[in-house]
Amino acid sequence: MGEKHRIDRAVRDFIWNIVEIHSQLEEIHKSWAETLGLTEPQWLILMAIDELDDGPGVSGVAVASKLRIHPAFVTNQTKKLETMEFLAREPSLDDARFVQMSLTERARAEISKLSIKREALNSTLLEGLDEASLDYLNKRLASIAKSSRLMSQKLSIGVL
Repeated sequence: MGEKHRIDRAVRDFIWNIVEIHSQLEEIHKSWAETLGLTEPQWLILMAIDELDDGPGVSGVAVASKLRIHPAFVTNQTKKLETMEFLAREPSLDDARFVQMSLTERARAEISKLSIKREALNSTLLEGLDEASLDYLNKRLASIAKSSRLMSQKLSIGVL
């Protein structure tokens, strides 16, 4: 078996491992969402807001960018989440045309109830990885994600 074939095989294995991980995480998120009476995209929106909010709330554009989804979808879903009392949506202090979103106390309490399950998932998912190994892995994955975005852009404009 030549080196090119081994590298091709390793890349295919890598891609299928990522597909498998994505599929399993999707099922886990779906399960947690259903526990709260939400859809998986709504759950991910809450998680993104929780991750991004450093005090004054988060814009829909920031959430859309984090999740790689269309801002109009975020607007539609966050209005539903506001009705369900999981989100507060307030006009931005910088520009009233935009909305800043933050989790409500209800959302924080519900997410907190799932924290034990999330901690168990994290420890099982990352079993055998210390902090340095996880940091190394995250840096490599971030580099691969950046390269894949570049390749996707090139494909979309017909360069490749």
